[in-house]
Amino acid sequence: LRLVNRAGENLLRQPIDKLLGRRASDLGLAVCLDADEDAPLPLTFPGGSGRWGVRKSDFRERGLPHELLVLTDLSRTLREEERTAWQRLVRVLGHEMNNSLAPIKSIAGSLENLLKRDPPPADWRDDARSGLNVIAARADSLSRFMQAYARLARLPPPQKEEINLGQLVRRVVGLETRLAVRLAEGGTILIPADAAQIEQLLINILQNAVDAALETGGKVTAGWRERGDCAEVFVRDEGPGIMNPANLFVPFFTTKPGGSGIGLTLSRQIAEAHNGSLTLANRTDRTGSEALLRLPR
Repeated sequence: LRLVNRAGENLLRQPIDKLLGRRASDLGLAVCLDADEDAPLPLTFPGGSGRWGVRKSDFRERGLPHELLVLTDLSRTLREEERTAWQRLVRVLGHEMNNSLAPIKSIAGSLENLLKRDPPPADWRDDARSGLNVIAARADSLSRFMQAYARLARLPPPQKEEINLGQLVRRVVGLETRLAVRLAEGGTILIPADAAQIEQLLINILQNAVDAALETGGKVTAGWRERGDCAEVFVRDEGPGIMNPANLFVPFFTTKPGGSGIGLTLSRQIAEAHNGSLTLANRTDRTGSEALLRLPR
């Protein structure tokens, strides 16, 4: 260690004269030098613990190489973001559960009043049967919703094997029967991936694209290509475009009747579990949108 600021002294709880000249491993900083700059690093120092952002850069002074290490305590910022995410999730969960529980409560009250009538109306059996059917339907809807939530929360780690990306895209396109999807083939590309998870991701984004295209009578194109050290899969539609981009990956947000609102959220989780990314944006060449999946080769 050649230089440290006052915040570093406080964090390491030692005076500067006891710090300078010591090795990073002696000060608990070695892990920071090997850390991924894109992910917060949980660390405990004599002066405090938390989740830290790590930034590194190289420079030369008087002809000698040095490495600059900057640590930023992200704990409070991350807690605020997590709190906001939980508040949003609780609102969505509460809204969805109320959509099912409110009619169940209302119909249960009506059925109770029906049973209290003496004598009962002639068609009371039909009314009771109808009410019970509605209760069963709302209970089923709530059950499906909770199953979707559990699925989102328990995505297993990908079991990676070498797969032929083009073959996988062709197979998913072949499953779509509502619309003839155009293929833009990009040759043979082999990547390490969990075939089942990537297939589910592609099914989700292709279904969304076809749903959008059917609204306008437009077309859908799917393809794959190499881009640097990554492989890309793109799905373009000629639908109305994305109206509310801010809610694209919000869990359980959906504009589709009967939709679960987890398709895109789950798809992005799958992409990130493969150290890749999934983005959706409006097209610049015409109306419609494009989903772009990037995966390391």
